[in-house]
Amino acid sequence: MGKKHSILKKLLLSLITIITLIIVSFYFYTLKYYRADKTDIEKVYIEHQNIENRDNLTIIYPSDNNNKKIGLIFYPGGKVEDKAYIPLLSKLSDKGITCVLVKMPFNLAVFNISAANNIYDKFPEIKSWYLSGHSLGGAMASSYAEKNFNKINGLILLASYPLNEAPINTISIYGSNDKVLDQTKLNNVDNKVILNGGNHAYFGNYGEQKGDGTATISREEQQTLTVDTIIDFISNKYITK
Repeated sequence: MGKKHSILKKLLLSLITIITLIIVSFYFYTLKYYRADKTDIEKVYIEHQNIENRDNLTIIYPSDNNNKKIGLIFYPGGKVEDKAYIPLLSKLSDKGITCVLVKMPFNLAVFNISAANNIYDKFPEIKSWYLSGHSLGGAMASSYAEKNFNKINGLILLASYPLNEAPINTISIYGSNDKVLDQTKLNNVDNKVILNGGNHAYFGNYGEQKGDGTATISREEQQTLTVDTIIDFISNKYITK
């Protein structure tokens, strides 16, 4: 009995040690992430007066005389600080779109795939919703769309691919010099727009990304082209399913 108890104790201690190592390793893993360019973000806050921070959301409102009553929920890329996407979304809000940027736990959208569910009721004035995300955020957005396609009007993927075939109008926008995205997984996407000279990281303002290709257009140009494409998509200029 004593020997059996000793074995069980050792097994328990080993299990506790393994769990502790996993937790510690995950903690240090989450400490390394791409941080938003503070200078770029501060510039947007100075130039754009309609930005609100609420709980884990950053809301960028369009001007009152250019409000299309259309909302876009955005899931950030994996291990990218959410505020890195404020410059892109501020350009989109200038086109009349209310943008809701979600801060994800540990900067990983996989831990809050259903974040969109807590947003709709906060904005009763919005008549139609679109869901978007960059990289891992786009993949998680597509996972959400599979079961919630009746809540949104379209799915917009930036440097990302759908994890399923949700019955919803979908577009994938990516740079020709993107070396991170597995483009073979876009074969079933009807609407694909390639930004010539763009890369993986330039959808956000967080510097360069490991393993990415070198962009031959500026970050601002890539984001402007992205916004124009999103507006065309929302305006139904692409084939719908």
